[in-house]
Amino acid sequence: MSFQSVPKIELHTHLEGCAPPSFIRGLSQEKKIDISGIFTADGGYAFRDFDHFLQVYEAACTVLQTPEDFRRLTLAVLEETARHGVVYMETFVSPDFCGGGDLAAWRDYVAAMQDAATEAEAKFGITLRGIVTGIRHFGPEACTPAAKCAIETFGDFITGYGMAGGEMVGRPADYTYSFDMAREAGMPLTCHAGEWGGPSMVAETLTHLKVARVGHGIGAIEDPALVSEIAEKEIVLEVCPGSNVVLNAVPGWAQHPIVKLRDAGVPVTVSTDDPPFFHTTMSDEYNMLARTFGWGEADFAAINQTALAAAFCDDATRARVAKRLETPA
Repeated sequence: MSFQSVPKIELHTHLEGCAPPSFIRGLSQEKKIDISGIFTADGGYAFRDFDHFLQVYEAACTVLQTPEDFRRLTLAVLEETARHGVVYMETFVSPDFCGGGDLAAWRDYVAAMQDAATEAEAKFGITLRGIVTGIRHFGPEACTPAAKCAIETFGDFITGYGMAGGEMVGRPADYTYSFDMAREAGMPLTCHAGEWGGPSMVAETLTHLKVARVGHGIGAIEDPALVSEIAEKEIVLEVCPGSNVVLNAVPGWAQHPIVKLRDAGVPVTVSTDDPPFFHTTMSDEYNMLARTFGWGEADFAAINQTALAAAFCDDATRARVAKRLETPA
């Protein structure tokens, strides 16, 4: 069966990384910015490995220059995401790409994204919430203004704080200040870890940053004691199988540890990360999990209930989304 119409929750996406290549290419032409080198001959994004992926990602972001650009981007992303049954989506957004960390500018960008999210919910039945992220490879100092922006706009739309980017830059303890700031403001926390850094990176992230969720986290599988700790503490992993396969974080779908983690009692969710970069959609993720591991409707219903409970939203939103999950496919 096709899982496209099954209602889904997605907790791990990057707004700019969800941009269709055609959207970015169109903006570059409007603004007369030559970024033709980031595209393949057939119009997709071209990158060799994870480090090059980051470079291409940031090059694509150079055409996103105004709040209006982000309003249009948000609307385009939500329309496409809703086509694959997603009824609730959380996305990482960074002040570094929205006004360079300036709080006044950031407020304008947030207002534009929120305006698009409201329009998309009315049109497409999808709810969006934003998680402000510091960019790890920009260094600890760059995360402080990101956290300040997060705190000052924490509310209905901006609902969490986290960190993304090059995982192998620094150690988690180097970034405690921004996470402490956000935690003291009452913000839910997540952080990318264990996509590349192995179990030690996940363990240090839990110890020093005290997050409720971990982006990816698959490296934990190499340490049974850590897996047990994650399960016991009910730390939710935002797993992105298709992304992990394309970037060679795992050798292939059959070798992905999502089933082993789930069988060990770890709360896991499923997301696309940066779908057009990795040639995936939430429909594709579900179809591949079904084909590779034999997952069926009951498995996906359980995954979505885990995601619903872990979502960084208020109780009223959670209740509204819960009703959408009950809608028959």
